[in-house]
Amino acid sequence: MAHPDLPAEQAYLDRAYERLEVVRAATQAQLTEAFKERGGTFQSYTERDIRVRNSLSRLEKLQLGREALIFGRIDRTTGGAGAIPDSAGQPGTSDESFHIGRLAISDAEHEPLVVDWRAPVAEPFYRATGAHPMGLRRRRHFLSDGRRIADLEDELFVPGGPERAAETLGLPGSSVLRAALERAHTGRMRDIVATVQAEQDAIIRAPLTGALVVQGGPGTGKTAVALHRAAYLLYTHRFPLEAQGVLVVGPNATFLRYIDQVLPSLGETGVELSTASGLYRWARPSASEPAGTAHLKGDPRMARLLRRAVRQRQRPLRKSVGIPYGRLVLTLNARTSEEIVSAAKRRSGSHNARRRLVESLLWQHLTAQLESRTSHGAVRGDNGDLVGRAGLRPSELGVELRRRPEVAELLERIWPKLTAEDLLHDLFGARPLIEVAGKGLLSSTEVDVLYRPRSASAAEVAWTPADIALLDEASWLLGQARSGAAKQQRHRTYGHIVVDEAQDLSPMELRMVARRSLSGSMTLVGDIAQATGPWAPAAWDDVMAHLPARRGWDRVSLSVSYRAPAEVMALAARVLTAALPGALPPEPVRHTGRRPRFVSAGDDERWPSLIARTVREEMAAVAFTTWGATTVGEGALGEGAVGEDGSVGVLVPASLLDEVRTALSAGGVAHGEVGAGALDAQVSLLTLADAKGLEFDSVVVIEPAQIVATPPQGMRALYVALTRCTRRLTIVAREPLPEALSAGWQDLEEVGHPGDGAGEQV
Repeated sequence: MAHPDLPAEQAYLDRAYERLEVVRAATQAQLTEAFKERGGTFQSYTERDIRVRNSLSRLEKLQLGREALIFGRIDRTTGGAGAIPDSAGQPGTSDESFHIGRLAISDAEHEPLVVDWRAPVAEPFYRATGAHPMGLRRRRHFLSDGRRIADLEDELFVPGGPERAAETLGLPGSSVLRAALERAHTGRMRDIVATVQAEQDAIIRAPLTGALVVQGGPGTGKTAVALHRAAYLLYTHRFPLEAQGVLVVGPNATFLRYIDQVLPSLGETGVELSTASGLYRWARPSASEPAGTAHLKGDPRMARLLRRAVRQRQRPLRKSVGIPYGRLVLTLNARTSEEIVSAAKRRSGSHNARRRLVESLLWQHLTAQLESRTSHGAVRGDNGDLVGRAGLRPSELGVELRRRPEVAELLERIWPKLTAEDLLHDLFGARPLIEVAGKGLLSSTEVDVLYRPRSASAAEVAWTPADIALLDEASWLLGQARSGAAKQQRHRTYGHIVVDEAQDLSPMELRMVARRSLSGSMTLVGDIAQATGPWAPAAWDDVMAHLPARRGWDRVSLSVSYRAPAEVMALAARVLTAALPGALPPEPVRHTGRRPRFVSAGDDERWPSLIARTVREEMAAVAFTTWGATTVGEGALGEGAVGEDGSVGVLVPASLLDEVRTALSAGGVAHGEVGAGALDAQVSLLTLADAKGLEFDSVVVIEPAQIVATPPQGMRALYVALTRCTRRLTIVAREPLPEALSAGWQDLEEVGHPGDGAGEQV
């Protein structure tokens, strides 16, 4: 039976959408009118451009797609206990209702129809509990399908009364939340604005101070919280953040594509997304290297090594050099060159920027030398050739000498202009250079690790992901190499930076992020237990040691997992205990009654067909209407909903990627991969590194023994793999299972039907 208020709420929603169309049409008209303007003064052109930019930005924010405009409503209490005081401090006496939505919409009289979810008045929608109703009498949740309200759920608050059952779990609007969690997953992350929980909202609305570290296990919504926090901060601190910029750093390109629609759905389109390596845009990683090499390159000692390497290139002459000028030969001796280099070293600034000082000091020295050898305006020899010219300013002499090959060679010898690529190419291609720069810093073994055969040129070097942070560090030390080139902002700063999976960044990568921070304002989210990179920190203090702490930092935690069901988390908890003794997994809120499925192969010949068959079974198992059967109260939820193909993630160790790809193709399983639309197909084939931050309805983990055996953090990587699913988990193996999983295998009885969630042996 439908809720009696459903028709009235649908009518209100229709009215809000009508007003949204009016606002959109008016904004479009303003844009069209601005484009029609011709002629006028410079000021009028500037004003027109501002109107165009503002109109385009407004139109972009008004595009909701199929996302619901309104997802909730709050009713404030009238007078009495628990009522919100008026301006005089007396209990309020008027009824107030606010519809909460993605963006603010007002009627023709400027009365609010929809309140932006980030507005202060909307805060009780996320925070109110039975014990602390925050002045609410009722909170209403809508479940919508596009512009249609499928059903709604009410929570009534009685001042001083007991909390509702849903609230005692910390899950207001639990039926709506459950319906959202049980929807099929696609290749794009959805926002959670309609289902943000109290502990999440407290983080989203935390003050804009220094760095905020959000520790959260798998499925706690830390990524969504971080993105919603970015949207909230832009709303609350529009000036100055809109001008300063907001940056979101993710673990890989697949992840960035997965989240790229979340902020636009929340009305924010100006946020920049990047991986850590993407922050340096002038080189791309195209090679791999051993984990030990990557670990060394991520070491903070590399910053000192690079500083020394730059100083090695700032060197005086060993012997005098003559510079022909007319029939004179001007001289730069070793002592004077040492004075010039020393003076430039004492000056602050980047290496390439100080080259101008070196040139200026050289021109001054040569001008003084020329003046001492010519006593009047021009001196010519017996044959009339120019010998020299007195009265020159140093800058004028520099213009004459700068482009001469012998002078250019001299300058490059004592203070060369360098690019980051040139510096690293030279440094790592010569053991003696590494040894000199690493004296007292590196062991002989570490020198050997960093050395690689020199390429013909820096342009031919195949850089690795760990190299990119070193290039960025070198670029910071060197500065712009060509003063005449177009001005490029190599290290743009941002007013706020969000870093996801921050526990996987090396110290050198964290330095990359720190250089982009304007004031130290950051939100870092991650899970120490899921650290799988070469630099797995023991605590967040290890991470924050490499980030600016000018404004301090705080740590908060998310404790509830909304992704993996309890049956999966029970198995993952065994792996977590083996990977990081003492670590606690988050508390799951969902039970499916379906335990993880184990599938084993008795021989290699059946292995490829077994993989393909298992994936096809999972495709069939998740391809149905995922939320049409869920109910809220008496009413059917999602009535008329269409079926969706649930997503299947096939997670493999990198060593098996080619083998599994071949098996899927031979078995007729279409799938996406990194670089070829990994999230565009129902089945995604990914390595563990590329699966970070993603989630799928069903996950098939291939060969856990090889995952565990892969350095540097194999057991933690297995924990990550097991917790990517929202409904189903299948483990396929031909090698003996790791001990942490073998108990799970023994707990599952063997049955013949592969889809019932119990164990299966082939």
